[in-house]
Amino acid sequence: MMKTTSFPSLRVEPALREAAQSVLRDGETLTSLMETAVRETIHRRLAQAEFLARGLQSSADAKQSGSYHAAADVHAEMQRRLDGRRKKVLG
Repeated sequence: MMKTTSFPSLRVEPALREAAQSVLRDGETLTSLMETAVRETIHRRLAQAEFLARGLQSSADAKQSGSYHAAADVHAEMQRRLDGRRKKVLG
């Protein structure tokens, strides 16, 4: 079993604590809400970093190859795919 550790104590304005407590679900604690928020923030920041890295790599690849795509063409292709998927899913 893995040992646990603690985050530093968090001092906030009373209004923030009250707002957090007001949205707790049944059986949820302020601690579990904070843990969830930290986990979700970590996940979102990692996803953002990966997205940025892919974009920078794509830019470098385009510069190296000289192959670029017009935004309007990319948007049209994305819309075509979205429309096809909607038709498949929604009928």
